[in-house]
Amino acid sequence: MLRNRYDPMNVFDSVPALSYDMEPVFPRLDLLLEDDPLVQTVKADLAKRFPQTLVNGRPSTPVEVILRMIVVKHLYNWSYEETEHFVADSLVLRQFCRVYFNAVPDDTTLMRWANLIQPATLHTLLDHVAQLAAQLKVTRGRKLRVDSTAVETNIRYPTDSRLLADGVRVVSRLLKQSRTVVGEAAGTLHDDFRSRTRSAQQHLQRIYKAVRQRGEEAGERVVRAYRDLVCVTQASLDQMGRVRRVLEQKTTKQADHLRRQMDHYQDLIEKVIDQTRQRVFDGKTVPAADKVVSLFEPHTDIIRRGRVGQPVEFGRKVWLGEVEGGIVSEFRILEGNPPDSAPVLESVAHHCTIFGKPPSLLAGDRGTYSPENESQAKAQGVKNVVLPQKGGKSKERQAYERQQWFRAGRRWRTGIEGRISVLKRRHGLDRCLYHGENGMERWVGWGIIAHDLRQIALATAG
Repeated sequence: MLRNRYDPMNVFDSVPALSYDMEPVFPRLDLLLEDDPLVQTVKADLAKRFPQTLVNGRPSTPVEVILRMIVVKHLYNWSYEETEHFVADSLVLRQFCRVYFNAVPDDTTLMRWANLIQPATLHTLLDHVAQLAAQLKVTRGRKLRVDSTAVETNIRYPTDSRLLADGVRVVSRLLKQSRTVVGEAAGTLHDDFRSRTRSAQQHLQRIYKAVRQRGEEAGERVVRAYRDLVCVTQASLDQMGRVRRVLEQKTTKQADHLRRQMDHYQDLIEKVIDQTRQRVFDGKTVPAADKVVSLFEPHTDIIRRGRVGQPVEFGRKVWLGEVEGGIVSEFRILEGNPPDSAPVLESVAHHCTIFGKPPSLLAGDRGTYSPENESQAKAQGVKNVVLPQKGGKSKERQAYERQQWFRAGRRWRTGIEGRISVLKRRHGLDRCLYHGENGMERWVGWGIIAHDLRQIALATAG
């Protein structure tokens, strides 16, 4: 049975000497999270865990506790284990999270509940937080600055050789799990359950040693080692195909799960084999959009932003919109590496939806400029559009961008660079530790919501 909250009590009535002094924003943040729409929005997702979650079963961890513990986790960029430990160890956090003297939920329990919250819910929560900031006059929604950043996925630097070895390792693991499900037929498929992980690792080490050497002979050794590694990977796929045909005769849930896993990884590994053949054997360049850079985070994109020291990043491009008061009012996970000029007009439309009016100032860097963006933003009611033009400029354009209001808007725009830095350092938006595409949305969304709640609490703290 899904509960909303524990019966309220004040822990500090029992321990009068303690207070929220550990974190000065806690008293205000505590009031902000009492907002019932926040709790009900999260509850709607949690209620979908099982058909009768709302009425049947043991009393759950309250929705209010789950919401507050997730906010605390992302407020301090803790892991789930650290969140459980620190909340259990601190009377201040027990009071703030409304756990009181009850048992703190286990980190795995909190993780399962948190994974039920959908990306659309986080966008709704962020919109509500931005409107809450406007109601409390932390922001008036008069200015909007936009920019993009890259959030890395939690993967190693991708190479074709490592991806092939990972593929063999994953296939060997699935074959081992299938052995007990296949049952009596396992005797006839004895050779098909063979693990080729050690062979793959040996060929991988051959590649590593050869690439450190020089000369034509070293290049030939690299190609031969790659051919052997591809052969081992293909042999593992063939084994998995034969075992999968036997699994088709089984109707258990475990057999269905294994078949889905096999189909998922087979498609990815075949793409890795294909891109290896094109790049290593045929000497062709594989387009970035067609490359697989991770078997475990296949949604990862190759992002080239031309940064000194880090020209290529592996993750997802995230679009951000910030209003005055330090409130990030919008985030969007973009597909691939589109130009920054693409989402500008959508940000203006989103701003109008949230605040009921267009911003009087729209600011972006040179990457956001296009004649259409400038004219359409003005048509939507934006008075001052500060989108510097790239490349050579006419004398008229130079005079236009030298106007005092344009230069002031350009200076204000630079503040979003510092905001992105804060989000990365304090709230972990430099690298996503959740899995999958929905995990990326949750990681970015909760980080921004925690940041905005902190900004509101700081601005309204008496």
